Amino acid sequence: MSIDEFEVMDTAPLGSAPDETLEDGLVDERSVSLWEGDEGGLEHAQRQVLVALLKQRFISARSHPRDWRVLVEHERVLRSRLNDLFLELHIDPLREVAWKRQAVGEAGQRFPTLLHDVAWTREETIVLVHLRDRLRTGSADGEERVFVDVADLVEYAASFRPAHATDEAGDEKRTRNAVATIAKAGLLIPTSYDERFEVSEAVEPLLPIEVLQELVAALQRANAEDGAPAGVTDADAADDVADEGDGLFGAEEAN
Repeated sequence: MSIDEFEVMDTAPLGSAPDETLEDGLVDERSVSLWEGDEGGLEHAQRQVLVALLKQRFISARSHPRDWRVLVEHERVLRSRLNDLFLELHIDPLREVAWKRQAVGEAGQRFPTLLHDVAWTREETIVLVHLRDRLRTGSADGEERVFVDVADLVEYAASFRPAHATDEAGDEKRTRNAVATIAKAGLLIPTSYDERFEVSEAVEPLLPIEVLQELVAALQRANAEDGAPAGVTDADAADDVADEGDGLFGAEEAN
């Protein structure tokens, strides 16, 4: 599995405003018929959750509090509606995060899908690996909220730069663009400081240990082709990942 082969199933556009709703009084929340000729079987609030799940990479109790409450109450019917679209609903009840994945048949066959594949870039992959590790470490230390500075992310990404690479300005620009992309996906939460973000609790369930191990292996192969990186080594990163053990989030497929 190469870095470019690690694909995240998603729908455009990212970054839509959470919990969008119509103005009060325009919709009868108790009715499943919302317009003339409407033959849908979901209530208004349930449809909103379904749309949020389709539009967003994930929803959480924090980012979409109203939708999360409806999802918990009506999980079965919403799971059924996603299944009708060849999608599976995944929920991490501990971190209160929900997301969808492309369904795969028992024989491995792929079904038609409304989603499109978005591959993480090399810099995005490195940043995600670091965020996952930073969140794990912070949680182990009892931190309720984990923060990172852009400068630290840039420095970490630079530690994977091959010794012969000299375009430091270009590498930093690509890393900063990666941070912006990850923030747009909702995995980094803006703070009152432009260069400081809170790490979303969704990073862990969306990057299970199996995926993380494959990403580190891909970085090892990439750097082996370009020469040894300066600073932190891939072996160090691989050891950090291995220390976590297996089965933290089940056998989820990395799309």
